[in-house]
Amino acid sequence: MANVTGNGGDRASTASVADLVKQLSEQTSRLARQEAELAKTELAAKGKRAGIGAGMFGGAGAGFYALGALAAAAILGLATGVPGWLAALIVAVAFGALAGALALTGKAKVQQATPPIPEQATESVKEDVQWAKTRAQTARR
Repeated sequence: MANVTGNGGDRASTASVADLVKQLSEQTSRLARQEAELAKTELAAKGKRAGIGAGMFGGAGAGFYALGALAAAAILGLATGVPGWLAALIVAVAFGALAGALALTGKAKVQQATPPIPEQATESVKEDVQWAKTRAQTARR
């Protein structure tokens, strides 16, 4: 629950209804601002993780084109000791494994960022509502 400062119990019992309503209004506004700030911070962090994951997906897809020259050099180097088709197959398997690892890492990063719901802020608001309900029921008794 967000950190909300209040007045002591002794002061609340001697305060007028107008003062109590004013305090309630101020504390509610402060709590709402704090919860909104928490939600913004949490969504920004999730957005950053999603961007990193999407970049990794892009790297996995474009990596084959960027490594074309390296693939040719590796194939030609291996072809001096093994048949050309086998050299090409070895290099293709190695690049496929690299692309698969990048894709899985990127997928994990994107999954960490979804759903784009501020879970901490949502949980905090639920706790605040439950606390307020409990206090209201206690006050009615």
